[in-house]
Amino acid sequence: MNRADGLARLAAERFDVLIVGGGATGLGAAVDAAARGYRTALIEADDFAKATSSRSTKLVHGGVRYLQQGDIGLVREALHERTALVRNAPHLVHDRAFVVPAYRWLELPYYGAGLAAYDVLAGWSNAFPLSRLVGPRGARTLIPGLRADGLHGAIVYHDGQFDDARLAVTLARTAVDRGAAVANYVRATGFVYAGTRIAGVRARDAERGDELTIRARVVVNAAGIFVDALRRLDVPDAPALLTHSRGSHIVVRASALGDANAALLVPKTPDGRVLFAVPWHEHVVVGTTDVPAPVAELDPQPTRAEIAYILETVNRYLAQPLDESDILSAWAGLRPLVNRGAARTAALSREHLIDVADSGLVTITGGKWTTYRKMAADVIDVAMRVGALAPAPPVTEHLPLHGALGPLPAQERLHVYGSDAPAVLALEAAAPAAAALLDPRLPYTQAEVTYAARAEMARTVDDVLARRTRALFLDAAAARAGAPRVASLLAAELGRDAGWERDQLAAFDALADRAEAPPAA
Repeated sequence: MNRADGLARLAAERFDVLIVGGGATGLGAAVDAAARGYRTALIEADDFAKATSSRSTKLVHGGVRYLQQGDIGLVREALHERTALVRNAPHLVHDRAFVVPAYRWLELPYYGAGLAAYDVLAGWSNAFPLSRLVGPRGARTLIPGLRADGLHGAIVYHDGQFDDARLAVTLARTAVDRGAAVANYVRATGFVYAGTRIAGVRARDAERGDELTIRARVVVNAAGIFVDALRRLDVPDAPALLTHSRGSHIVVRASALGDANAALLVPKTPDGRVLFAVPWHEHVVVGTTDVPAPVAELDPQPTRAEIAYILETVNRYLAQPLDESDILSAWAGLRPLVNRGAARTAALSREHLIDVADSGLVTITGGKWTTYRKMAADVIDVAMRVGALAPAPPVTEHLPLHGALGPLPAQERLHVYGSDAPAVLALEAAAPAAAALLDPRLPYTQAEVTYAARAEMARTVDDVLARRTRALFLDAAAARAGAPRVASLLAAELGRDAGWERDQLAAFDALADRAEAPPAA
């Protein structure tokens, strides 16, 4: 996946479908369109999955909360997509057991009945075992860090877990494999019209400042939390389709759950949500919150009030309570929720919406990671009609994603690369320094930086430490310590000078500060 090749094609070719936005939905749409045989392009203003799509709770699931709300259709659809994801991307999606502890007797049949319904909606699948009841000892065997006092037992159910940013990069590479022209750091600045109809996009290459015109029969707006801003380049007074809510997370050491292999589900929080504590890359992610967010932000930050809420909620279930000193990283994402007039963001549906403007601009918004493939198929079905493209059905339900074919690499740290792992290992073997860790607290090697630059379109220190590896999301201090070496390696690969390195380190230091020290508000 080469950015220079993508840029050259964007300027030279005329496409059937041009997608603006490189998050889950846009990348999925690029895969869908290219797999149908359409000439496909995608541009992303920043890095792939820079905003919401790298900041999820790392779950591929039907949504236990949506089941509680009676949103049966959404749960059934998401569970179907969960099965497709684990089949098509086994290197990135896997089964995880979840423990729902009961500290009152009546909670056991109540939770058991709900999760039995979850099993029924999921249908039969070898990938995800059925839920079951365990006693107190069984619950604490699965999660040794669980509070024993008053524990009557637990319901254990199974759902999917994944690495969101790595899946985004994998989708980008899958789209390129299928013939799409893809480039990050290319910002749409306006539209090209043929009469009153959109016939392409004016864009700017953020690295060189070059202006380019990208022509296409239909343009898809998949800009995530920024879809309204893009719509207003076409219709300045277009009413907002979205409302936003912030979901915050903290990351702590694996010992918080007693080095468990199972995740904890807190089935009911004070504001009516659920909260998860999930083992992930040898750490534990705890979240999330649901706080109204007035504006779309690329890098939102959790507040101390949200962090206090997360700690207070999870500590009711832990033998050894956590405090702020245990937090290795804290981060947040904004949900692009379709505004249907609901009073509280927690009550809004996660179903997606497709809007077609008079100009022919096709906008898709809403939804969640688990249903990205269905959203992509739906929006390309619409784009096919709007752009008068030759009819072609979606083929992605059984389409293996890049890296999925072949056995998983023996080293667990390399699972996210799938069948590309030998290329990373070859770089590590090429020079002694390449196999050295960026920081001893995390498993990432110098070779992975080189690979990210050469094969995964990484352009900045942030790209490498936040999304090609997950260092910033796991341990901000460790990521900061590894940043100088990352900057040096990237500079060598990309032909940058010492001034670029200094700028990159200053920018990344600011990001690490935010992950380590949330504001008081």
